[in-house]
Amino acid sequence: MDKANHIIQILKENRDFIAKIVDVELNDKNVHVFDLSDQNTELYEIDLDSTEAFNEYIFTKLKKEKKKVGVGGYFEDRLIYKRSKHFDNDGEPRSIHLGIDIWTEAGTPIYCPLPGVVHSFKNNETFGDYGPTLILEHLIEGETFYTLYGHLSVDSIQDKEVGQQLRRGDTIAYLGDADVNGHWPPHLHFQVITDMLGNKGDFPGVAPPSAKEYYHKLCVDPNLILKIDKLKK
Repeated sequence: MDKANHIIQILKENRDFIAKIVDVELNDKNVHVFDLSDQNTELYEIDLDSTEAFNEYIFTKLKKEKKKVGVGGYFEDRLIYKRSKHFDNDGEPRSIHLGIDIWTEAGTPIYCPLPGVVHSFKNNETFGDYGPTLILEHLIEGETFYTLYGHLSVDSIQDKEVGQQLRRGDTIAYLGDADVNGHWPPHLHFQVITDMLGNKGDFPGVAPPSAKEYYHKLCVDPNLILKIDKLKK
């Protein structure tokens, strides 16, 4: 069994041990699934270059749907990355989203889903990037993997140390606002990574379409940890 499939099996077997990463129960009653692909005609009616307009779209939609959080995105081919040159990629723009987003208010606390240690952290400040980013390393049943938390508050990474031990359920971060989080509506980008490939404090969260299969092995489905009802396959 290859590493990706082994990690998938481990996460499935430990499903009941995995703690929540936000306070809101991510079930059908609370959750709206966003479609941020080029198939969503609503996106052509807003100015995606404007963080304010994008923010209004996200939170007006949640209010209209009477939902507490918005979710979605794993391996979605997205339109929204055209708003930033950060996703240009030598002739083939990056558009395949490798994590799951949880769209909710700035300041929302984020919790550690599994025991781990701080692998690395960094403020990725380019327009459209993660902003403050935290990466944890986990070891379960002899297998090492990583979880990435992007678009945090600056304070979230100021008290961190590489190797710092974290318990399941510990508060590890807070969501940042658009002034610090890479100029996005407040949300958590959550990603599960099988191999950091030597990266520290950063890892691609969006891939070019031609590399989908390569990244599918590197970044397994985050819903194995999040357990969002509406995203179950």
